[in-house]
This record gives sequence, structure tokens and C-alpha cells, in this order.
Amino acid sequence: MANRSLTEDASDLTGKFLISMPDMGDPRFDQSLVLLCEHSEKGAMGLIVNKPTDDVKLGDLYENLSLEISDDDERKPVHFGGPVEMGRGFVLHSEDFESGLESHRVIEGVSLTATVDVLEEIGQGQGPERRLVLLGYAGWGAGQLEGELAQNAWLVCDALADVIFDTTDREKWLAALGILGIDPLMLSSEGGTA
Repeated sequence: MANRSLTEDASDLTGKFLISMPDMGDPRFDQSLVLLCEHSEKGAMGLIVNKPTDDVKLGDLYENLSLEISDDDERKPVHFGGPVEMGRGFVLHSEDFESGLESHRVIEGVSLTATVDVLEEIGQGQGPERRLVLLGYAGWGAGQLEGELAQNAWLVCDALADVIFDTTDREKWLAALGILGIDPLMLSSEGGTA
């Protein structure tokens, strides 16, 4: 089975989408779609892929790093990757770019680079064709994500590059629900067990 339900073994959810359930209780994750980049018994790390920041544009980030950027990219949004280490940057990108320092393949068609060389390449009009620049990340300690899954805070499905790069931020949460065949009007924050 391609998609995992909440009752399946959640020993490694790396490369999956976490879809926030309604009334999660944390407004930072309201209608969030998280790409889980790493998951193990030690904890988990993911990036929210559908929350552009209102106040930080790519030009602002480049100015803070004293990097050059083309006028075309200057007004593009920087995304809120999560509430942990908000000063730390990440780039999710297509696999047509590999950092000379460190890139990590997350899923087919999507790699993660957290080194400045990817930003330098983008600023020069090179670098990956498809990309999402994010500040901060979502993190969970050992067993924390599993507890949230047991409390029905998240749905889990396969992550797709097209949802990350080719779907508008406003539609990404709905697109992920569509992968599971779920109508958002049918969602309830109240979970049950059989």
C-alpha cells in the first residue's frame, strides 16, 4: 500500500507528508503540510511547505547574507519552515542541483540543501530549476510525533514533488488530502478507535 494510515507501523515516515488535522490546537500548524525529511526513534524533522512568510522576501534574505540576487527573484517569498531555529535556512529543490557541500535526497525529485552555496547559485540565475526557500523547521523529540499521530493530530501520505513545487501554497493542503481521497469537509478533530 502506497499510503500509510494512522494504524500502520510508523517506524520510519521519512519522505512522507504530514497533513495537519483541523483544530490541532497550534495555530502555527493550522492547515499545514509538512514534508518529513527525517524520522527515527530519536525524533523527527520536517519542513512546512505551504506557509509563505508575509514579511520576508528572498531579496531580504540575500541582503542579510550579503549575496547578490537577480531582480526577478528579489520579491519571491521565503517560506515558514517551522517554529524551530527560525534563523536557519533550508532549500527544498529539484534534483538537477547537488551542493558541493551537502545535499540530501528526501523523495524522488526533491532534495534538501542547507548550505549557502545553493543560495549563491540561485542568486546567479543558476542552481535548481524548482525550489522552495524556507526559514526554520518543525522538530519532534523521541516519541513526540508518534504521540501526536495517536492523538489524530496528523494524517500521513506519500509526498510528491509536484505538490511541493507545482501547486499553489493555498492548494497544497487540499492536494495532499486528495492523495488520500479525503474531502476536507468530512474531517473531524475528534478521532476514534475501533
